[in-house]
Amino acid sequence: MVDWLREADGAITLTVHVQPAAKRSEVLGLHGDALKIRLAAPAIEGRANAALLEFVAQRLGVPRAAVTLKSGQTSRRKVLLVLAAPVDAVRRLLGP
Repeated sequence: MVDWLREADGAITLTVHVQPAAKRSEVLGLHGDALKIRLAAPAIEGRANAALLEFVAQRLGVPRAAVTLKSGQTSRRKVLLVLAAPVDAVRRLLGP
């Protein structure tokens, strides 16, 4: 298993490093032990956090309500909890 993803009881925990205010939202690969994600949304009034949750939900094919921010509200390093995550979550996150 990869360092940035942990599975338990049908849910996964993702550790991500976020770069807000990018030209487009995309997964870049690894940043230490975290998955690096660029977001087009700025880090103003929680817009980047909302965009991150929406982006991850869309990549995994789960409802937006299934993705929550566990920690890192104001940090670039965040931990997300994804309920009912697909078995191929790593492929979906790293794929095109």
